[in-house]
Amino acid sequence: MATWQCIQCGACCHLNPADRPDLHEYLSPDELELYLSMVGEGGWCVNYDHNTRECRIYADRPRFCRVESEVFQDLYGIEPEELNDFAIDCCQQQILGVYGDRSLEILRFTQAIGF
Repeated sequence: MATWQCIQCGACCHLNPADRPDLHEYLSPDELELYLSMVGEGGWCVNYDHNTRECRIYADRPRFCRVESEVFQDLYGIEPEELNDFAIDCCQQQILGVYGDRSLEILRFTQAIGF
């Protein structure tokens, strides 16, 4: 069975609102305002360090940036037992969209989750 894990590729830090037209459906107005304030050049989060591939505010990152069962249940209605498969699907879609199907990132992710 595949098990989700973060490979620190930064794909989820590509916040381009054009790629997420339904943000208003699951973020509160305050969260949506925060989200939009974090979108920087090229759609990348202003807190994402491209050199280290790390979040500059990781310990204090917003709720919508956290892959935690309570957050996913509240935002998307995903039950805790569904989180693993949902997170894998989300990461795959985001990695493919940001880096492509022949990228090192999708290969690393596929290997990391055991596919």
